[in-house]
Amino acid sequence: MGNCLDSPARVDNRESSFGGSSKISPKPSQPSRLSSLIIPSYSNRSFTSSWSLQTPRSEGELLTSPTLKAFTFNELKTATRNFKPNNLIGEGGFGYVHKGWIGEQSLSPSKPGSGMVVAVKKLKSEGFQGHKEWLTEVHYLGRLHHMNLVKLIGFCLEGEKRLLVYEYMPKGSLENHLFRRGADPIPWKTRMKVAISAARGLAFLHEAKVIYRDFKASNILLDSEFNAKLSDFGLAKAGPTGDRTHVTTQVMGTQGYAAPEYIATGRLTAKSDVYSFGVVLLELLSGRPTVDKSKVGVEQNLVDWAIPYLMDRRKVFRIMDTKLGGRYPHKGACAAANIALRCLNTEAKLRPEISDVLSTLQQLETLTTTGSTPTATMSPSSVSENRGRSLRSR
Repeated sequence: MGNCLDSPARVDNRESSFGGSSKISPKPSQPSRLSSLIIPSYSNRSFTSSWSLQTPRSEGELLTSPTLKAFTFNELKTATRNFKPNNLIGEGGFGYVHKGWIGEQSLSPSKPGSGMVVAVKKLKSEGFQGHKEWLTEVHYLGRLHHMNLVKLIGFCLEGEKRLLVYEYMPKGSLENHLFRRGADPIPWKTRMKVAISAARGLAFLHEAKVIYRDFKASNILLDSEFNAKLSDFGLAKAGPTGDRTHVTTQVMGTQGYAAPEYIATGRLTAKSDVYSFGVVLLELLSGRPTVDKSKVGVEQNLVDWAIPYLMDRRKVFRIMDTKLGGRYPHKGACAAANIALRCLNTEAKLRPEISDVLSTLQQLETLTTTGSTPTATMSPSSVSENRGRSLRSR
Protein backbone atom coordinates (compact mmCIF):
# COMPACT_ATOMS: atom_id res chain seq x y z
CA MET A 1 0.00 0.00 0.00
CA GLY A 2 1.40 3.33 -1.01
CA ASN A 3 2.24 5.86 1.65
CA CYS A 4 0.77 9.21 0.71
CA LEU A 5 1.64 10.94 3.95
CA ASP A 6 2.63 14.52 3.43
CA SER A 7 5.02 16.61 5.46
CA PRO A 8 3.48 19.08 7.91
CA ALA A 9 2.41 22.27 6.23
CA ARG A 10 4.53 25.33 6.88
CA VAL A 11 3.14 27.67 9.50
CA ASP A 12 1.18 30.44 7.85
CA ASN A 13 1.27 33.88 9.40
CA ARG A 14 -2.23 34.73 8.25
CA GLU A 15 -5.29 34.95 10.48
CA SER A 16 -6.94 31.67 9.64
CA SER A 17 -6.57 28.55 7.57
CA PHE A 18 -8.69 25.58 6.60
CA GLY A 19 -6.70 22.38 6.29
CA GLY A 20 -3.08 21.83 5.46
CA SER A 21 -1.11 20.13 2.76
CA SER A 22 -2.31 16.55 3.15
CA LYS A 23 -2.12 14.81 -0.20
CA ILE A 24 -5.38 13.23 -1.25
CA SER A 25 -5.76 9.78 -2.69
CA PRO A 26 -7.01 9.73 -6.29
CA LYS A 27 -8.65 6.36 -5.79
CA PRO A 28 -12.46 6.23 -5.55
CA SER A 29 -13.69 5.88 -2.01
CA GLN A 30 -15.80 2.99 -0.79
CA PRO A 31 -19.46 3.80 -0.08
CA SER A 32 -20.13 4.86 3.47
CA ARG A 33 -21.73 2.18 5.62
CA LEU A 34 -22.83 4.57 8.34
CA SER A 35 -26.56 4.11 8.79
CA SER A 36 -27.53 6.53 11.54
CA LEU A 37 -26.27 9.36 13.69
CA ILE A 38 -25.91 8.76 17.40
CA ILE A 39 -25.67 11.90 19.49
CA PRO A 40 -23.39 11.81 22.54
CA SER A 41 -24.85 12.69 25.91
CA TYR A 42 -22.00 14.90 27.09
CA SER A 43 -22.74 17.90 24.87
CA ASN A 44 -26.08 19.67 25.19
CA ARG A 45 -25.38 21.65 22.03
CA SER A 46 -25.44 18.63 19.76
CA PHE A 47 -28.75 18.06 18.05
CA THR A 48 -30.65 14.87 17.54
CA SER A 49 -31.80 13.96 14.06
CA SER A 50 -33.35 10.94 12.43
CA TRP A 51 -31.68 11.39 9.05
CA SER A 52 -28.99 9.09 7.73
CA LEU A 53 -25.32 9.72 6.99
CA GLN A 54 -25.46 7.10 4.26
CA THR A 55 -23.52 8.37 1.26
CA PRO A 56 -26.00 9.93 -1.20
CA ARG A 57 -26.66 8.04 -4.41
CA SER A 58 -25.81 11.03 -6.55
CA GLU A 59 -23.89 14.28 -6.46
CA GLY A 60 -27.14 16.12 -7.05
CA GLU A 61 -28.68 14.57 -3.94
CA LEU A 62 -25.71 15.66 -1.84
CA LEU A 63 -25.76 19.23 -3.15
CA THR A 64 -29.43 19.73 -2.29
CA SER A 65 -28.86 19.70 1.47
CA PRO A 66 -31.53 21.90 3.11
CA THR A 67 -28.99 23.16 5.65
CA LEU A 68 -26.55 24.59 3.07
CA LYS A 69 -26.83 27.55 0.72
CA ALA A 70 -25.80 27.09 -2.90
CA PHE A 71 -23.87 30.28 -3.73
CA THR A 72 -23.12 31.48 -7.23
CA PHE A 73 -19.52 32.29 -8.06
CA ASN A 74 -20.46 35.92 -8.67
CA GLU A 75 -22.00 36.12 -5.19
CA LEU A 76 -18.74 34.96 -3.62
CA LYS A 77 -16.71 37.30 -5.83
CA THR A 78 -18.82 40.15 -4.47
CA ALA A 79 -18.64 38.91 -0.87
CA THR A 80 -14.81 38.76 -1.00
CA ARG A 81 -14.37 41.91 -3.10
CA ASN A 82 -13.24 39.84 -6.07
CA PHE A 83 -10.92 37.79 -3.84
CA LYS A 84 -8.76 40.82 -3.10
CA PRO A 85 -5.25 39.96 -1.83
CA ASN A 86 -5.78 41.94 1.37
CA ASN A 87 -8.74 39.66 2.17
CA LEU A 88 -6.55 36.55 1.89
CA ILE A 89 -6.43 34.91 5.34
CA GLY A 90 -4.96 31.49 4.61
CA GLU A 91 -3.54 29.18 1.99
CA GLY A 92 -2.34 25.63 1.61
CA GLY A 93 -2.07 22.75 -0.82
CA PHE A 94 -5.85 22.86 -1.32
CA GLY A 95 -6.04 26.51 -2.40
CA TYR A 96 -6.82 29.82 -0.73
CA VAL A 97 -9.09 31.15 2.02
CA HIS A 98 -10.48 34.69 1.76
CA LYS A 99 -12.48 36.74 4.21
CA GLY A 100 -15.91 37.76 2.99
CA TRP A 101 -19.14 39.36 4.21
CA ILE A 102 -22.72 38.14 3.80
CA GLY A 103 -26.08 39.09 5.32
CA GLU A 104 -26.90 37.22 8.52
CA GLN A 105 -30.41 36.34 7.37
CA SER A 106 -30.32 36.65 3.59
CA LEU A 107 -26.80 35.17 3.19
CA SER A 108 -26.42 37.55 0.25
CA PRO A 109 -23.16 39.50 -0.26
CA SER A 110 -22.86 42.56 1.97
CA LYS A 111 -20.44 45.41 2.50
CA PRO A 112 -17.30 44.93 4.65
CA GLY A 113 -18.11 45.63 8.27
CA SER A 114 -21.79 44.78 7.86
CA GLY A 115 -23.56 41.47 8.12
CA MET A 116 -21.61 38.33 8.98
CA VAL A 117 -17.93 37.62 8.37
CA VAL A 118 -17.26 34.32 6.60
CA ALA A 119 -14.26 32.38 5.34
CA VAL A 120 -14.42 31.37 1.68
CA LYS A 121 -12.21 28.45 0.66
CA LYS A 122 -11.41 28.46 -3.06
CA LEU A 123 -9.87 25.22 -4.26
CA LYS A 124 -7.02 25.11 -6.75
CA SER A 125 -7.84 22.98 -9.78
CA GLU A 126 -4.43 21.33 -9.39
CA GLY A 127 -4.52 21.24 -5.57
CA PHE A 128 -4.25 18.24 -3.25
CA GLN A 129 -7.96 18.33 -2.47
CA GLY A 130 -9.94 16.95 -5.41
CA HIS A 131 -13.62 16.89 -6.23
CA LYS A 132 -14.21 13.68 -4.24
CA GLU A 133 -12.74 15.22 -1.10
CA TRP A 134 -14.69 18.43 -1.69
CA LEU A 135 -17.90 16.39 -1.83
CA THR A 136 -16.86 14.49 1.31
CA GLU A 137 -16.54 17.76 3.20
CA VAL A 138 -19.94 18.95 1.99
CA HIS A 139 -21.43 15.57 2.92
CA TYR A 140 -20.20 15.52 6.52
CA LEU A 141 -20.24 19.20 7.48
CA GLY A 142 -23.60 19.62 5.79
CA ARG A 143 -25.07 17.00 8.11
CA LEU A 144 -23.00 16.98 11.29
CA HIS A 145 -23.55 20.03 13.50
CA HIS A 146 -21.74 20.56 16.78
CA MET A 147 -20.30 23.45 18.75
CA ASN A 148 -16.78 22.07 18.21
CA LEU A 149 -17.01 21.49 14.46
CA VAL A 150 -16.54 24.47 12.16
CA LYS A 151 -19.88 25.41 10.61
CA LEU A 152 -20.25 25.02 6.85
CA ILE A 153 -22.64 27.68 5.58
CA GLY A 154 -22.70 26.83 1.90
CA PHE A 155 -20.85 25.95 -1.27
CA CYS A 156 -20.37 26.90 -4.90
CA LEU A 157 -19.95 24.48 -7.80
CA GLU A 158 -19.76 26.07 -11.23
CA GLY A 159 -17.80 24.25 -13.91
CA GLU A 160 -14.31 23.69 -12.51
CA LYS A 161 -14.85 26.19 -9.70
CA ARG A 162 -15.31 24.62 -6.26
CA LEU A 163 -15.69 26.80 -3.16
CA LEU A 164 -16.85 26.32 0.42
CA VAL A 165 -18.18 29.00 2.78
CA TYR A 166 -17.53 28.60 6.51
CA GLU A 167 -18.08 30.56 9.66
CA TYR A 168 -15.11 32.83 10.28
CA MET A 169 -12.74 31.82 13.08
CA PRO A 170 -11.06 35.03 14.30
CA LYS A 171 -8.18 33.43 16.22
CA GLY A 172 -7.03 31.28 13.30
CA SER A 173 -5.37 27.90 13.72
CA LEU A 174 -3.80 26.32 16.78
CA GLU A 175 -0.71 25.69 14.66
CA ASN A 176 -0.13 29.42 14.21
CA HIS A 177 -0.55 30.15 17.92
CA LEU A 178 1.88 27.41 18.93
CA PHE A 179 4.57 27.69 16.28
CA ARG A 180 4.36 31.02 14.47
CA ARG A 181 7.38 33.19 15.12
CA GLY A 182 6.47 36.09 17.39
CA ALA A 183 3.14 34.62 18.52
CA ASP A 184 2.13 35.34 22.11
CA PRO A 185 2.55 32.34 24.44
CA ILE A 186 -0.67 30.45 25.13
CA PRO A 187 -1.35 30.22 28.90
CA TRP A 188 -1.76 26.78 30.48
CA LYS A 189 -5.47 27.26 31.15
CA THR A 190 -6.10 28.17 27.51
CA ARG A 191 -4.13 25.16 26.27
CA MET A 192 -6.31 22.86 28.34
CA LYS A 193 -9.42 24.64 27.07
CA VAL A 194 -8.30 23.98 23.50
CA ALA A 195 -7.54 20.33 24.27
CA ILE A 196 -10.93 19.80 25.91
CA SER A 197 -12.96 21.46 23.17
CA ALA A 198 -11.03 19.63 20.42
CA ALA A 199 -11.57 16.33 22.25
CA ARG A 200 -15.27 17.12 22.53
CA GLY A 201 -15.52 17.62 18.78
CA LEU A 202 -13.65 14.39 18.09
CA ALA A 203 -15.81 12.49 20.58
CA PHE A 204 -18.91 13.72 18.75
CA LEU A 205 -17.54 12.37 15.46
CA HIS A 206 -16.72 9.00 17.00
CA GLU A 207 -20.21 8.73 18.47
CA ALA A 208 -21.49 9.33 14.95
CA LYS A 209 -19.20 6.51 13.71
CA VAL A 210 -17.07 8.92 11.70
CA ILE A 211 -13.26 8.71 11.66
CA TYR A 212 -11.75 12.17 11.17
CA ARG A 213 -8.38 10.91 9.84
CA ASP A 214 -6.73 14.34 9.75
CA PHE A 215 -6.56 15.54 13.36
CA LYS A 216 -3.68 18.02 13.54
CA ALA A 217 -2.88 21.50 14.84
CA SER A 218 -3.51 23.26 11.52
CA ASN A 219 -7.03 21.77 11.34
CA ILE A 220 -7.97 23.02 14.80
CA LEU A 221 -9.43 26.51 14.44
CA LEU A 222 -10.10 28.88 17.34
CA ASP A 223 -12.95 31.30 17.93
CA SER A 224 -12.65 34.60 19.77
CA GLU A 225 -12.76 32.79 23.15
CA PHE A 226 -10.20 30.12 22.13
CA ASN A 227 -12.83 27.42 21.79
CA ALA A 228 -11.54 24.84 19.32
CA LYS A 229 -13.44 23.71 16.25
CA LEU A 230 -12.36 20.95 13.90
CA SER A 231 -12.13 21.84 10.22
CA ASP A 232 -11.29 20.22 6.88
CA PHE A 233 -13.24 16.98 6.52
CA GLY A 234 -11.95 15.96 3.11
CA LEU A 235 -10.30 12.82 4.52
CA ALA A 236 -13.12 11.78 6.87
CA LYS A 237 -14.31 8.17 6.60
CA ALA A 238 -17.31 6.24 7.85
CA GLY A 239 -16.10 3.92 10.60
CA PRO A 240 -16.55 0.14 10.78
CA THR A 241 -19.98 -1.29 11.53
CA GLY A 242 -21.30 -4.65 12.62
CA ASP A 243 -18.57 -7.21 13.29
CA ARG A 244 -15.92 -5.24 11.43
CA THR A 245 -13.09 -3.86 13.56
CA HIS A 246 -11.61 -1.44 11.03
CA VAL A 247 -11.87 0.01 7.56
CA THR A 248 -9.03 -0.41 5.10
CA THR A 249 -8.04 2.58 3.01
CA GLN A 250 -5.06 4.14 1.29
CA VAL A 251 -2.76 5.81 3.79
CA MET A 252 -3.31 9.57 3.77
CA GLY A 253 -2.62 12.37 6.19
CA THR A 254 0.29 14.37 7.55
CA GLN A 255 3.66 13.06 8.65
CA GLY A 256 4.01 12.81 12.41
CA TYR A 257 0.29 12.68 13.20
CA ALA A 258 -0.76 9.35 11.68
CA ALA A 259 -0.95 6.25 13.90
CA PRO A 260 1.81 3.67 13.29
CA GLU A 261 -0.56 0.77 12.59
CA TYR A 262 -2.43 2.85 10.03
CA ILE A 263 0.81 3.75 8.24
CA ALA A 264 1.93 0.10 8.24
CA THR A 265 -1.32 -1.60 7.21
CA GLY A 266 -3.85 0.98 6.03
CA ARG A 267 -6.25 -0.27 8.72
CA LEU A 268 -8.15 2.68 10.10
CA THR A 269 -10.08 2.83 13.39
CA ALA A 270 -11.26 5.50 15.80
CA LYS A 271 -8.13 4.71 17.81
CA SER A 272 -6.11 6.11 14.89
CA ASP A 273 -7.69 9.49 15.67
CA VAL A 274 -6.87 9.00 19.35
CA TYR A 275 -3.19 8.62 18.48
CA SER A 276 -3.32 11.87 16.49
CA PHE A 277 -4.98 13.56 19.45
CA GLY A 278 -2.08 12.41 21.63
CA VAL A 279 0.35 14.07 19.23
CA VAL A 280 -1.55 17.37 19.36
CA LEU A 281 -1.77 17.19 23.16
CA LEU A 282 1.99 16.70 23.21
CA GLU A 283 2.38 19.76 20.99
CA LEU A 284 0.26 21.74 23.46
CA LEU A 285 2.43 20.61 26.35
CA SER A 286 5.79 21.10 24.67
CA GLY A 287 5.22 23.96 22.24
CA ARG A 288 7.16 21.91 19.68
CA PRO A 289 5.90 20.71 16.26
CA THR A 290 5.56 17.00 15.61
CA VAL A 291 8.38 17.09 13.06
CA ASP A 292 11.22 19.61 13.33
CA LYS A 293 14.03 19.24 10.80
CA SER A 294 16.04 21.94 12.58
CA LYS A 295 16.64 19.48 15.44
CA VAL A 296 19.21 16.69 15.46
CA GLY A 297 18.65 12.95 15.80
CA VAL A 298 15.70 11.70 17.83
CA GLU A 299 14.63 15.28 18.64
CA GLN A 300 13.42 15.70 15.05
CA ASN A 301 10.42 13.52 15.92
CA LEU A 302 8.42 14.92 18.83
CA VAL A 303 6.86 11.61 19.91
CA ASP A 304 10.10 9.62 19.88
CA TRP A 305 11.88 12.37 21.82
CA ALA A 306 9.15 12.87 24.42
CA ILE A 307 8.08 9.29 25.26
CA PRO A 308 10.90 8.58 27.78
CA TYR A 309 10.09 11.80 29.66
CA LEU A 310 6.35 11.14 29.64
CA MET A 311 6.94 7.82 31.38
CA ASP A 312 8.66 9.41 34.38
CA ARG A 313 6.73 11.99 36.43
CA ARG A 314 10.03 13.40 37.66
CA LYS A 315 11.07 14.18 34.07
CA VAL A 316 7.84 15.57 32.64
CA PHE A 317 9.08 19.13 33.21
CA ARG A 318 11.76 18.52 30.56
CA ILE A 319 9.20 18.42 27.76
CA MET A 320 7.15 21.40 28.94
CA ASP A 321 7.07 24.52 26.78
CA THR A 322 9.67 26.98 28.07
CA LYS A 323 7.40 29.84 26.93
CA LEU A 324 5.09 28.91 29.82
CA GLY A 325 7.83 30.08 32.17
CA GLY A 326 6.92 27.38 34.67
CA ARG A 327 3.42 28.82 35.10
CA TYR A 328 1.44 25.59 35.13
CA PRO A 329 0.29 23.17 37.86
CA HIS A 330 2.79 20.33 38.21
CA LYS A 331 0.10 17.74 38.95
CA GLY A 332 -1.94 18.96 36.03
CA ALA A 333 1.03 18.73 33.68
CA CYS A 334 1.79 15.19 34.85
CA ALA A 335 -1.84 14.17 34.39
CA ALA A 336 -1.93 15.64 30.89
CA ALA A 337 1.36 13.93 30.06
CA ASN A 338 -0.13 10.63 31.22
CA ILE A 339 -3.11 11.13 28.92
CA ALA A 340 -0.78 11.82 26.00
CA LEU A 341 1.24 8.69 26.81
CA ARG A 342 -1.88 6.54 26.78
CA CYS A 343 -3.06 8.01 23.48
CA LEU A 344 0.35 7.38 21.90
CA ASN A 345 0.48 3.70 22.77
CA THR A 346 1.72 1.71 19.77
CA GLU A 347 -0.97 -0.90 20.50
CA ALA A 348 -4.20 0.64 19.23
CA LYS A 349 -6.39 -1.52 21.46
CA LEU A 350 -4.62 -0.17 24.56
CA ARG A 351 -5.38 3.46 23.73
CA PRO A 352 -8.35 4.98 25.55
CA GLU A 353 -11.59 5.96 23.88
CA ILE A 354 -11.68 9.67 23.10
CA SER A 355 -14.75 9.99 25.37
CA ASP A 356 -12.59 8.77 28.28
CA VAL A 357 -9.85 11.21 27.30
CA LEU A 358 -12.41 14.02 27.31
CA SER A 359 -13.68 13.05 30.76
CA THR A 360 -10.16 12.99 32.21
CA LEU A 361 -9.22 16.32 30.62
CA GLN A 362 -12.32 17.91 32.09
CA GLN A 363 -11.16 16.81 35.52
CA LEU A 364 -7.95 18.77 34.92
CA GLU A 365 -9.96 21.99 34.90
CA THR A 366 -10.69 21.54 38.61
CA LEU A 367 -7.20 20.34 39.50
CA THR A 368 -5.83 23.77 40.43
CA THR A 369 -8.62 24.55 42.89
CA THR A 370 -9.22 21.10 44.38
CA GLY A 371 -5.67 19.79 44.43
CA SER A 372 -6.93 16.36 43.36
CA THR A 373 -5.50 14.31 40.55
CA PRO A 374 -7.60 12.85 37.71
CA THR A 375 -7.93 9.10 37.91
CA ALA A 376 -6.02 8.26 34.74
CA THR A 377 -3.42 5.55 35.15
CA MET A 378 -1.42 3.44 32.76
CA SER A 379 -1.97 -0.28 32.85
CA PRO A 380 1.21 -2.36 33.33
CA SER A 381 0.97 -3.72 29.79
CA SER A 382 0.47 -0.25 28.41
CA VAL A 383 3.48 1.15 30.24
CA SER A 384 5.58 -1.81 29.15
CA GLU A 385 4.62 -1.33 25.51
CA ASN A 386 5.50 2.36 25.56
CA ARG A 387 8.75 1.60 27.34
CA GLY A 388 9.64 -0.81 24.55
CA ARG A 389 8.86 1.84 22.01
CA SER A 390 11.08 4.43 23.69
CA LEU A 391 13.98 2.01 23.83
CA ARG A 392 13.58 1.07 20.16
CA SER A 393 13.53 4.71 19.11
CA ARG A 394 16.88 5.49 20.65
